[in-house]
Amino acid sequence: MIAGVLLATVALWQWPWWREQIPDAVSASSPLLVGLLIGLGTVGGELPNSFLKRRLDIAPGTRRRSAGGSALALLDQGDLVLGIWVCLLPIWVMPVWLAAVAFVAIAAVHAVLNVVGYRLGARAAPV
Repeated sequence: MIAGVLLATVALWQWPWWREQIPDAVSASSPLLVGLLIGLGTVGGELPNSFLKRRLDIAPGTRRRSAGGSALALLDQGDLVLGIWVCLLPIWVMPVWLAAVAFVAIAAVHAVLNVVGYRLGARAAPV
């Protein structure tokens, strides 16, 4: 996963329009560093939630039908944003409002993709 994010970052960096859209502190950094930090954040953001689910004996691809289970499912959809936020701190402090918007957007897209994957038979459950 880290390698894919790193390669995508380096590829996007070649597109001037892309670099104009990102914060100055990020665009002033090396694309290799930015890609590595985002990749580490993506993986690292998934770990705490996955660890908690395993300690609660929740099998991969399943969730509990409770308020706590729903909260974990929501967190699972956007937890990578939190990891990326933390990993980018050495080069850029993402505003809280932007992290919240990114979390909601990523969680919504992730949820839609889960349903599509379920309808295509690639997932055992829609959530």
